[in-house]
Amino acid sequence: MRATVKDVARLAGVSPGTVSNTLSGARNVDAETRRRVEAAVAQLGYVPNLAARRFRTGVSNTIAVMTSMSPAVSAGSSRLGFLMEVAASAAVSALEHNATLVLVPPVADPAAALRNVAMDGAILIEPSEDDPFLELLLRRGVPVVIIGDPPRDGLAWIDMHYRATANMLVGHLLEQGARCVPLMIGASARRSYAEAEAAYRGLLQAEGLEAHVIRIPEALGEDAAHQAMLGLLKDLPALDGVFVPVDAFATGVMRALRDAGRAVPDDVKVATRYDGLRAREERPAITASNLHLDRIAALAVDRLVQLVAGTAAPLRIDGPLPTLVPRGSTLSSTLRS
Repeated sequence: MRATVKDVARLAGVSPGTVSNTLSGARNVDAETRRRVEAAVAQLGYVPNLAARRFRTGVSNTIAVMTSMSPAVSAGSSRLGFLMEVAASAAVSALEHNATLVLVPPVADPAAALRNVAMDGAILIEPSEDDPFLELLLRRGVPVVIIGDPPRDGLAWIDMHYRATANMLVGHLLEQGARCVPLMIGASARRSYAEAEAAYRGLLQAEGLEAHVIRIPEALGEDAAHQAMLGLLKDLPALDGVFVPVDAFATGVMRALRDAGRAVPDDVKVATRYDGLRAREERPAITASNLHLDRIAALAVDRLVQLVAGTAAPLRIDGPLPTLVPRGSTLSSTLRS
């Protein structure tokens, strides 16, 4: 017969409530008690009835991860982009808290996507100023942790150091000798774009250089970046560098440079923000930043568990600082060797 929580409690010499607290992580249990409960679970082969637990407590032990960014920029043809890296790392951290993770893909109708998703809390990745997912979650009273700067006050968030990242990458392009360096960002109102633009303009102004900012709808992705870059090459004959924070746009930029017969990095240097598959698989590979998304995701899960449990904690959690990953798209052959 299937072992019950009472069987585990009897063998471990504790109450059924203590068994539940040990397995759910809802309350702290001393190390010796945890050891006895885990030993009893292993001996009896006990498997919790999750459906019964949810019916009894109203808690699903489920965390949802979502973003309103278009799949054209948040994922890729391989589905292994920024969103999936965060989700994969968050799933591991969720399991450590005895929770499961549900990935809600970017869709045209967020209300329909969330209608049948049971969750105790949600992680929202880099929301826009009027993010439809955020509005729905707050209206439903779902605890939310934002990865990146929040669009409003009063929300828990993980600081990804947007401005420091942009300063590092634009500064690297300038250090490598680039002087006509456009910035290509998404057209939506996201703090990541605003902070990148502020850092970019500040650095170019300090160098006495002219700023050129191009905004592209996220949903148009790589192809729109390709067309925009071809236009830039005609309008700015002296163009010798480009900062493209969105890696999908960077792929379109690289394709345009090849089509125009411009050598990378000798003619034009290219840098992007996210060190994902697109950046690594380009030829030459694109200089990027290691955002330490595994640690970012773990911090977001930890903070969300605290929110769900009602544990007091600061709204802002300091994420790891990005580190530069210099590659062939900005380094001359001499430096690469």
